[in-house]
Amino acid sequence: MLSDLLQTSYFAIFLIVALGFMLGRIKVMGLSLDVSAVIFIALAFGHWGVSIPKELGTFGLVLFIFTIGIQAGPGFFHSFRSKGKTLILITLLIVASACLTGVVMKYLFDIDTPSIVGLIAGALTSTPGLAVAIDSTQSPLASIAYGIAYPFGVIGVILFVKLLPKLMGIDLNEEARRLEKERRSQFPELSTCLFRVTNPAVFGRTLSQLNIRAMTGAVISRLKQGEEILIPKAHTVLQEGDCIQAVGSENSLNSLALMLGEREEGELPLSHTQTIESLLLTKKDMINKQLGELNLQKNFGCTVTRVRRSGIDLSPSPELALKFGDKLMVVGEKEGIQAVARLLGNDVKRLSDTDFFPIAMGIVLGVLFGKLHISFGGGMTFSPGLTGGVLMMALFLSAIGKTGPIMWSMSGPANQLLRQLGLLLFLAEVGTSAGKTLVATFQESGFLLFGVGALVTLVPMLLAAIVGRWVFKVSLLDLLGTITGGMTSTPGLAAADSMTDSNIPGVAYATVYPIAMVFLILFIQLIALVIV
Repeated sequence: MLSDLLQTSYFAIFLIVALGFMLGRIKVMGLSLDVSAVIFIALAFGHWGVSIPKELGTFGLVLFIFTIGIQAGPGFFHSFRSKGKTLILITLLIVASACLTGVVMKYLFDIDTPSIVGLIAGALTSTPGLAVAIDSTQSPLASIAYGIAYPFGVIGVILFVKLLPKLMGIDLNEEARRLEKERRSQFPELSTCLFRVTNPAVFGRTLSQLNIRAMTGAVISRLKQGEEILIPKAHTVLQEGDCIQAVGSENSLNSLALMLGEREEGELPLSHTQTIESLLLTKKDMINKQLGELNLQKNFGCTVTRVRRSGIDLSPSPELALKFGDKLMVVGEKEGIQAVARLLGNDVKRLSDTDFFPIAMGIVLGVLFGKLHISFGGGMTFSPGLTGGVLMMALFLSAIGKTGPIMWSMSGPANQLLRQLGLLLFLAEVGTSAGKTLVATFQESGFLLFGVGALVTLVPMLLAAIVGRWVFKVSLLDLLGTITGGMTSTPGLAAADSMTDSNIPGVAYATVYPIAMVFLILFIQLIALVIV
């Protein structure tokens, strides 16, 4: 009865996942496998003859990689500009040292070239690498060696990622908080301040003539003339003794003090017809529009005092491009605020809705992009492959945010759910597939090729950890993403992803993965062509 059920894919998958989560919660010396434990259960099930259809694993892989790309996209290009050179150098070190280790082992143990390039591809779990190895050598030995090295290529990266924070004595949650604090420090904190107009140079001049936003960077939210509280308009004339409330960074407010006069304590009240509200941008038409284009002050008599995005308050400059989910703090007359709310959407439910069309269309475009072949001359060609194509397309679509009526974004909970589902399907299939031949390959080929493959997996990661942390001073979260991306290891990224709520490993992985894939393909072709 049970054996029949185990041959049923859906039962086997859920049993593997359930047992994997049970194993993953067991802690040994404070270390647990978390979701990565699924692959170890799957290896055992695979050895006992349980199989999961390859299509289910591929489906899971595509979902996992696409959701990683969608989440990492907005931060990818910033990361590439700020840390790209360093992360690419570490990636080059990983791939080059893996290939060099393989070549040295070839001469030490007199291993044939097809087996060595197969071992390198397997140790770095690279299917495109295997395809190139087979094509370059025209030998079945490459695929046999790949099969021997692949299991440790999967397991070794997972274990290394899990152990590295312990070995370095670093708390990942503390590291994530430190990096988040650094990120926030790049954006000046916004505060509110009152000013008394005492500078004769501004008496009798309108706000449009003074051009306060451009001159100081501060935003006037309201002002008091006599006993009347006013929402600022371009034609509002400043008079001696007026009281002005403004929002801006400390530098902006200091500049405004030089222009207007004295700083004061307190806050101006709102009249019964005025209000201040936080409005959500959820309307497709507004995405990527610059704040200045909306001209809210002229059209609705309202002023945006700050824009909150990803937990950070941004200064509402006219050039600021709006993104889906932005929270705009708007002050104005109640009727004007209601009109602005309609303009922006302000639909909380919309944030949690999941539109499957962009997900399906994005994956279709990614699969098609992965089929492209790029020629480098000299007979060398490169194809992004399934993983590379889907990842690069997701990064691109997420970064542009919107195409016509299509929004290339997902809510956080939807992204997390689909990512976890995809990951579990992928790990279950990969594990059962590798488990089938694990014992047989050892018996047939001995331990030499397995040992060499394990060395090709471990040496690059150790070098990357040492050089990345102590030479380039890269944060451990960036390093985990770079190592898993450089090793082209999706299960490794899954292990890193399960250890922290931060998306920094995913961004680093997405930054280096395509580069690692290109380097590895070129190096394997070079070894196959040059080394006899």
